[in-house]
Amino acid sequence: MADTDVVLYERRGPVALVTLNRPDRLNAWTGALGERYFELLDQAAADPDVRAVVVTGAGRGFCAGADMAMLQGIGQSESERARAAGPGKPHWYATTVPKPVIAAINGACAGLGLVHALMCDVRFAAAGAKFTTAFARRGLVAEHGISWILPRLVGPARALDLLMSGRTFVADEAASLGLVNEVLPGDQLLDHALHYASELATFSSPSSMAVMKAQVWSDMNRNLADATEASIPLMAASLSAADFREGVSSYVEKRTPNFAPYAAR
Repeated sequence: MADTDVVLYERRGPVALVTLNRPDRLNAWTGALGERYFELLDQAAADPDVRAVVVTGAGRGFCAGADMAMLQGIGQSESERARAAGPGKPHWYATTVPKPVIAAINGACAGLGLVHALMCDVRFAAAGAKFTTAFARRGLVAEHGISWILPRLVGPARALDLLMSGRTFVADEAASLGLVNEVLPGDQLLDHALHYASELATFSSPSSMAVMKAQVWSDMNRNLADATEASIPLMAASLSAADFREGVSSYVEKRTPNFAPYAAR
């Protein structure tokens, strides 16, 4: 399989569908897969006609974590370590994409695969999909930012349970913990995620979504007063923007809004 085929890209109207494509390995992560994944996130971010991104896995899994063959090579040489590290972008890179990134978790989601699912903005899971942090059971630590994001989603005690035990849990528990937004029958998962993404693309301002995404991720490191203060100039700018006028007009006229594509400010 060519390196470009390990992740697939497809346009579904205003939605980019990104599919991790190593189904025979449950889409286990490799340096080549990571490099292609980040390239395609950049492609979606740069395309003005793409307003939302859906990430899923081919076959029975979402991503079963780092490929075991890659893990076995780590520590043997500097070149192996460099290749395992991937393309030099952080594994939280999806949080910097100025468009909503939605995970459709269709199956096994473990280790590094779970990290990438958690770095998406919204997550839907197939009923019965299995999750695990896995790191402790491999003699590893909480890697690639999961020690930052997981407690913020589920609280420190539950995060430590999931990290230290490395136990397997299924989609329903993931939903009850707040790790996924909704659980769907497997045959409805992708359609649901694509429909949700299309709704965002149709009815929500791309510029508003980009700013709100940046606010939510950056405000995790601020207190309430600082977050409020930071929002004031952003609010002032939005009130003078064309999207505000269009949002009000479309509501009054009872029609679908015609928002401009996202443009970096």
